[in-house]
Amino acid sequence: MFFTFSKIFLILATPINLIGILLIAAIASRLLKLRRLSMFCSVTALVVLGLGAWTTTGALLLHPLEDYFERPTPPPDDVTGIIVLGGGFEGAVNLARGGYELNASGDRFVEAAVLARLYPEAKIVVTGGAGTLLLDGEGDGDTAPRLLTALGVEPERLVLERESRDTYENAVKTRELLQPQPGDVWLLVTSAFHMPRSVGLFRKAGFDVVPWPVDYRTAGTETFGLAEDNVADSMQNLALGVREWIGLFAYRLTGRIDGMFPPKP
Repeated sequence: MFFTFSKIFLILATPINLIGILLIAAIASRLLKLRRLSMFCSVTALVVLGLGAWTTTGALLLHPLEDYFERPTPPPDDVTGIIVLGGGFEGAVNLARGGYELNASGDRFVEAAVLARLYPEAKIVVTGGAGTLLLDGEGDGDTAPRLLTALGVEPERLVLERESRDTYENAVKTRELLQPQPGDVWLLVTSAFHMPRSVGLFRKAGFDVVPWPVDYRTAGTETFGLAEDNVADSMQNLALGVREWIGLFAYRLTGRIDGMFPPKP
């Protein structure tokens, strides 16, 4: 139930979808001669569009998320395994065509291949099934072996968790699969903006991980003003920021994480 509700809510809360809903509401209100409501919906849609497309609002929402964790310096000498969160593949395309088409979060799997060379004895764990609500797609746990073995990772090093649908299930099911032991060192690879919530969920599940953020979407130097990126990327940053902050609030309210931001190591 939580999974379904969260997916529906995030679809509705996505800025571009919210703009569409507001415009439909504005037209309907106009037809019903509710002029003030129509004007409110129209102006709100324009404000969301303006802030998202032509200002740095999205980047500023991402800054505290992306900057919270840094990669350990120096990196660990010995690593038990590298956990890669799903979300980096075009599931629908790969289901239809095969292969391993990457999306904007594909850095997760590129970095996994780099780390596999750096730590040749470490297990490479991919966690993520098909987490879509409406569209059919191939889970990252099914696609990743094709890419990683093509990049030189030995098949016997791969550990695949194919059932999880969201980050909460990533943490719980990966903990059950791996049964980590005291003294183990597990790197967690995911997008920098997604790392605070991910670490919080893994720790809540009883799995202490070392953050290894990738896939940064901002330079970290943006200040409020006109967008420093193209319109599509600016809207994407706003959508990612809104989704991640809502996710943090929702997971904190439901007790799935112990705090909005987990303590730093």
